Amino acid sequence: MTIKLINIGFGNIVSANRIISIVSPESAPIKRIMQEARERNMLIDATYGRRTRAVIVTDSDHVILSAVQPETVAQRLHTKDEEADEA
Repeated sequence: MTIKLINIGFGNIVSANRIISIVSPESAPIKRIMQEARERNMLIDATYGRRTRAVIVTDSDHVILSAVQPETVAQRLHTKDEEADEA
């Protein structure tokens, strides 16, 4: 199994194999997920003080905040998948 890495902004990289979902932080359920992760010390803030635009949920129950749009992260994930298929 190869390890695929995704840039989520500002030089921060996440293992693509561990990502369950990439969502917008606007809805109340997602805000609740973020708060619960913060209380469990499972929240990783990779925004560098900027506005949170994407919330990444991993299979290890970590919640990662990114300042990059969810569509951009998804596009990077999709591009990595295409590159892997070509190799």
